[in-house]
Amino acid sequence: MLDFLLSILVLTGASFAFIGSLGLIRLKDLYTRLHGPTKATTLGVGSLLIASAIYFSIYSEQISLHEFLITIFLFITAPVSAHLLAKAALHLGLPSLAEIPKAEEADQTEMTETVQTGATEAFEKNERIGSDNASPDEKARPAESKSITKTPRTPDQTQS
Repeated sequence: MLDFLLSILVLTGASFAFIGSLGLIRLKDLYTRLHGPTKATTLGVGSLLIASAIYFSIYSEQISLHEFLITIFLFITAPVSAHLLAKAALHLGLPSLAEIPKAEEADQTEMTETVQTGATEAFEKNERIGSDNASPDEKARPAESKSITKTPRTPDQTQS
């Protein structure tokens, strides 16, 4: 019975790892490629490690905790690393195959126009303060800085 359970865990783990590897190869852009290794491969390697821990705990004289520690580490770090990769890709502006909804496009266009208008006004004010024609009051006063930063949202972020 134990051999049957271990066989199921190993086959399940190998299947998940294989499907995750195929997803990494077949999917087109970075955002969709993140799902293969983080979802399927994490479950596959976790299943294989649990099967290994059960096998070596039963057939050796001591309990094997190394595999459980590796599994916990894997389940914690894989989603975090995928999240950081996705944020870095968004920050770099890598294109996605997913279409941006119309409402999002309007928001992004409006936000870009607002930021550009604010930057132009701040630039003109700084030039006026630096010129010789500025009043002593304007020269003594530091320029106000307004930082408006908003990262563009992807379709999967609109649900939250």
